Amino acid sequence: MKYCILIIDGASGWPLPERDGKTCLELAHLPNLNTMAQQGLLGLTRTVPQGMEPSSACACMSILGYDPKVYYKGRGAIEAASMGISLEEDEVVFRCNLVAVKDGKMWSYSAGFISNEEAYALVAALQDSLGSDEVRFYPGVSYRHLCTIKGHRDTLQATCIPPHDISDKPIAPFLPRGPGSEFLRDLMMRSQAVLQDHPVNVRRRARGDIPATMIWLFWASGEIPALPPFRQLYGQAAAMTSGVDLLRGLAKMAQVENLDIPGVTDGPDNNHAGQVAGALDALQEKDLVIVHIEAPDEAAHTGSIDDKIRTIEHIDREGVNQLLSWGNRGLRVLVLPDHSTPIQIKTHCADPVPFILWGEGISHNGARAFTEAQAQGTGLFIVEGHHIMGKLIAQ
Repeated sequence: MKYCILIIDGASGWPLPERDGKTCLELAHLPNLNTMAQQGLLGLTRTVPQGMEPSSACACMSILGYDPKVYYKGRGAIEAASMGISLEEDEVVFRCNLVAVKDGKMWSYSAGFISNEEAYALVAALQDSLGSDEVRFYPGVSYRHLCTIKGHRDTLQATCIPPHDISDKPIAPFLPRGPGSEFLRDLMMRSQAVLQDHPVNVRRRARGDIPATMIWLFWASGEIPALPPFRQLYGQAAAMTSGVDLLRGLAKMAQVENLDIPGVTDGPDNNHAGQVAGALDALQEKDLVIVHIEAPDEAAHTGSIDDKIRTIEHIDREGVNQLLSWGNRGLRVLVLPDHSTPIQIKTHCADPVPFILWGEGISHNGARAFTEAQAQGTGLFIVEGHHIMGKLIAQ
């Protein structure tokens, strides 16, 4: 038996009044996912434990079969692991977004989805100007970067709001507050002068692109948690493909191989067909592959209904079709969002998400389509999401 987990990041959501009360999953044309729902097991699962932040870190840790209540110590540390950054005892790590603020409001949490090349130049400038024995900046992917801070562990106690939670809102009420926040706010404010007239931003403004006007610090961690190896827990040799550092970090911590597949990105330009094909090729040597696709979540963060629908349809047409064609060769599949990202709020929420278990040995439970309502209607609910891995690989 071979196994594939397809994580369609942020694909589920709430009914949209402006679209006859339908969700994006209901509005999308999904012949392949709906075929899976009609042949397999459809239900709901809670990937984010009650009381925990509805982040991809918690949710994807659950999907990989690790209980976030036990292993989750903060998202920054997971991304640090993906970059090979080790933390000293008195050092903390923050996610460090390049953002755009205009007229005191959060204009773009992603600095207009800035390119890797441009972002690397800006992060290098931040390191040259603001880096020190205390502070260091590390480039990541697009707008997502890391900042380590030494000798200020009180910053872990600061209340920090993710920038994608405050799109189009005044930033002043959402700046870091509480213990340690003064250091963080000072660093964020000083970043504006570094970025203002940087050649990258001059060129972006000239061509009508959104500039990166400041950094935004959040998702702090003080240690990198130790995860038991995936193979030790589940008896499967596994590999992962993703366009984001978070998932690559989780894979590294679980001793799951990270696949290097050309064309895999964190946005709508992702090569869905090539990503799924590359993952399935890896099954020649591996027992299980995880395919994480970020694009629907990014579309939801921008509040674009049509973009979110379009990306989900692309995944169905270019990726899920390949999984269906493998069905008669001993493949078992789990498909689900990691969390819900409703268009109305443009950020994550902790709602249970729909899932499909499909393939050899999986019975049908009466569903007709891969939607939130159909999943709820089956009555199947896996309360703790980290148990779903055991459902997938159960003999």
